[in-house]
Amino acid sequence: MPATKPPDPLQLVVGEEELLVERAVQGILRAARAADPAADIMRFKPSEITPGELAGHLSPSLFAEGRVVVVQGAHEAGKEVAAAILAYAAEPADGIVLVAVHAGGARGKQLMDDLRKRGANVTRCDKLSRAEERAEFVRAEAKREGGMITADAVAALLEAVGSDLRELAAATAQLVADTGGRVDGDAVRRYHRGRAESSGFAVADKAVAGDRSGALEALRWALVLGVAPVLVADALADAVRTLAKVGSAGRGDPNRLAGSLGMPPWKIRKAQGQVRSWHPDGLAVAIAATAQVNADVKGAAADPGYALERAVLAIVDARGTS
Repeated sequence: MPATKPPDPLQLVVGEEELLVERAVQGILRAARAADPAADIMRFKPSEITPGELAGHLSPSLFAEGRVVVVQGAHEAGKEVAAAILAYAAEPADGIVLVAVHAGGARGKQLMDDLRKRGANVTRCDKLSRAEERAEFVRAEAKREGGMITADAVAALLEAVGSDLRELAAATAQLVADTGGRVDGDAVRRYHRGRAESSGFAVADKAVAGDRSGALEALRWALVLGVAPVLVADALADAVRTLAKVGSAGRGDPNRLAGSLGMPPWKIRKAQGQVRSWHPDGLAVAIAATAQVNADVKGAAADPGYALERAVLAIVDARGTS
């Protein structure tokens, strides 16, 4: 098999669209590692390194190890650091890749222009300010995930999610996964409804109601949309504690029980309807599960998402315990 071609030794990533910048840099790093799996990856901001240290990292070693040096925020480089970057650009070394990440504005423009003149491979990552550009981004994301998206779905997604590329990328990937590859307008509308309904309380409500698939779906949405795992764990604990308190209080007027239970009448009324399907042994199991997941999401578990899924399933199963 022929060796993988390494990236050009001088790379300039220009622009302010953070997601695109991250992907451009990651693409260069993957190419470098494909060519040399042992290549060393270094990342610095201009404020974190001296010109001499940077020059040292950009100099070939006696053992010719592969190396990628990423200078984040190159537009912030002072004269000395910029000079070290340009000194390497004048004589790139085999096996060493310099990646200069520049915002593309007026600040540090001379460095950007000089790197271009020295033959840097330029990747543009400009803000996608026009709706047509964002629509094309969504179509490309769907293709990237192995699916396709209809024109009406693109319009609906842009309206539902907005212009943030990171959110658009996450939404498109989720839709492709959920639909089997073909995303239409109805799928986006279901997605938007799912976003609106995604919270720790939605997860808890479905879990204590015994809705296994609904609880897991709500949990997935909540995590995808950035709901903190500790908030989901708190909502699960609150829902189970509420059932236990209302169940132990017996039947009664929610308005009269509100004072002694320390919760509003509507919450008591709702819990009274739910607790009829629960046995005390099942509530004990559910309480133990919420105590465990509370510890898990605060550092006891390596994967908080998996811990929450395990807790949700434990609560759903506990509902049927008699």
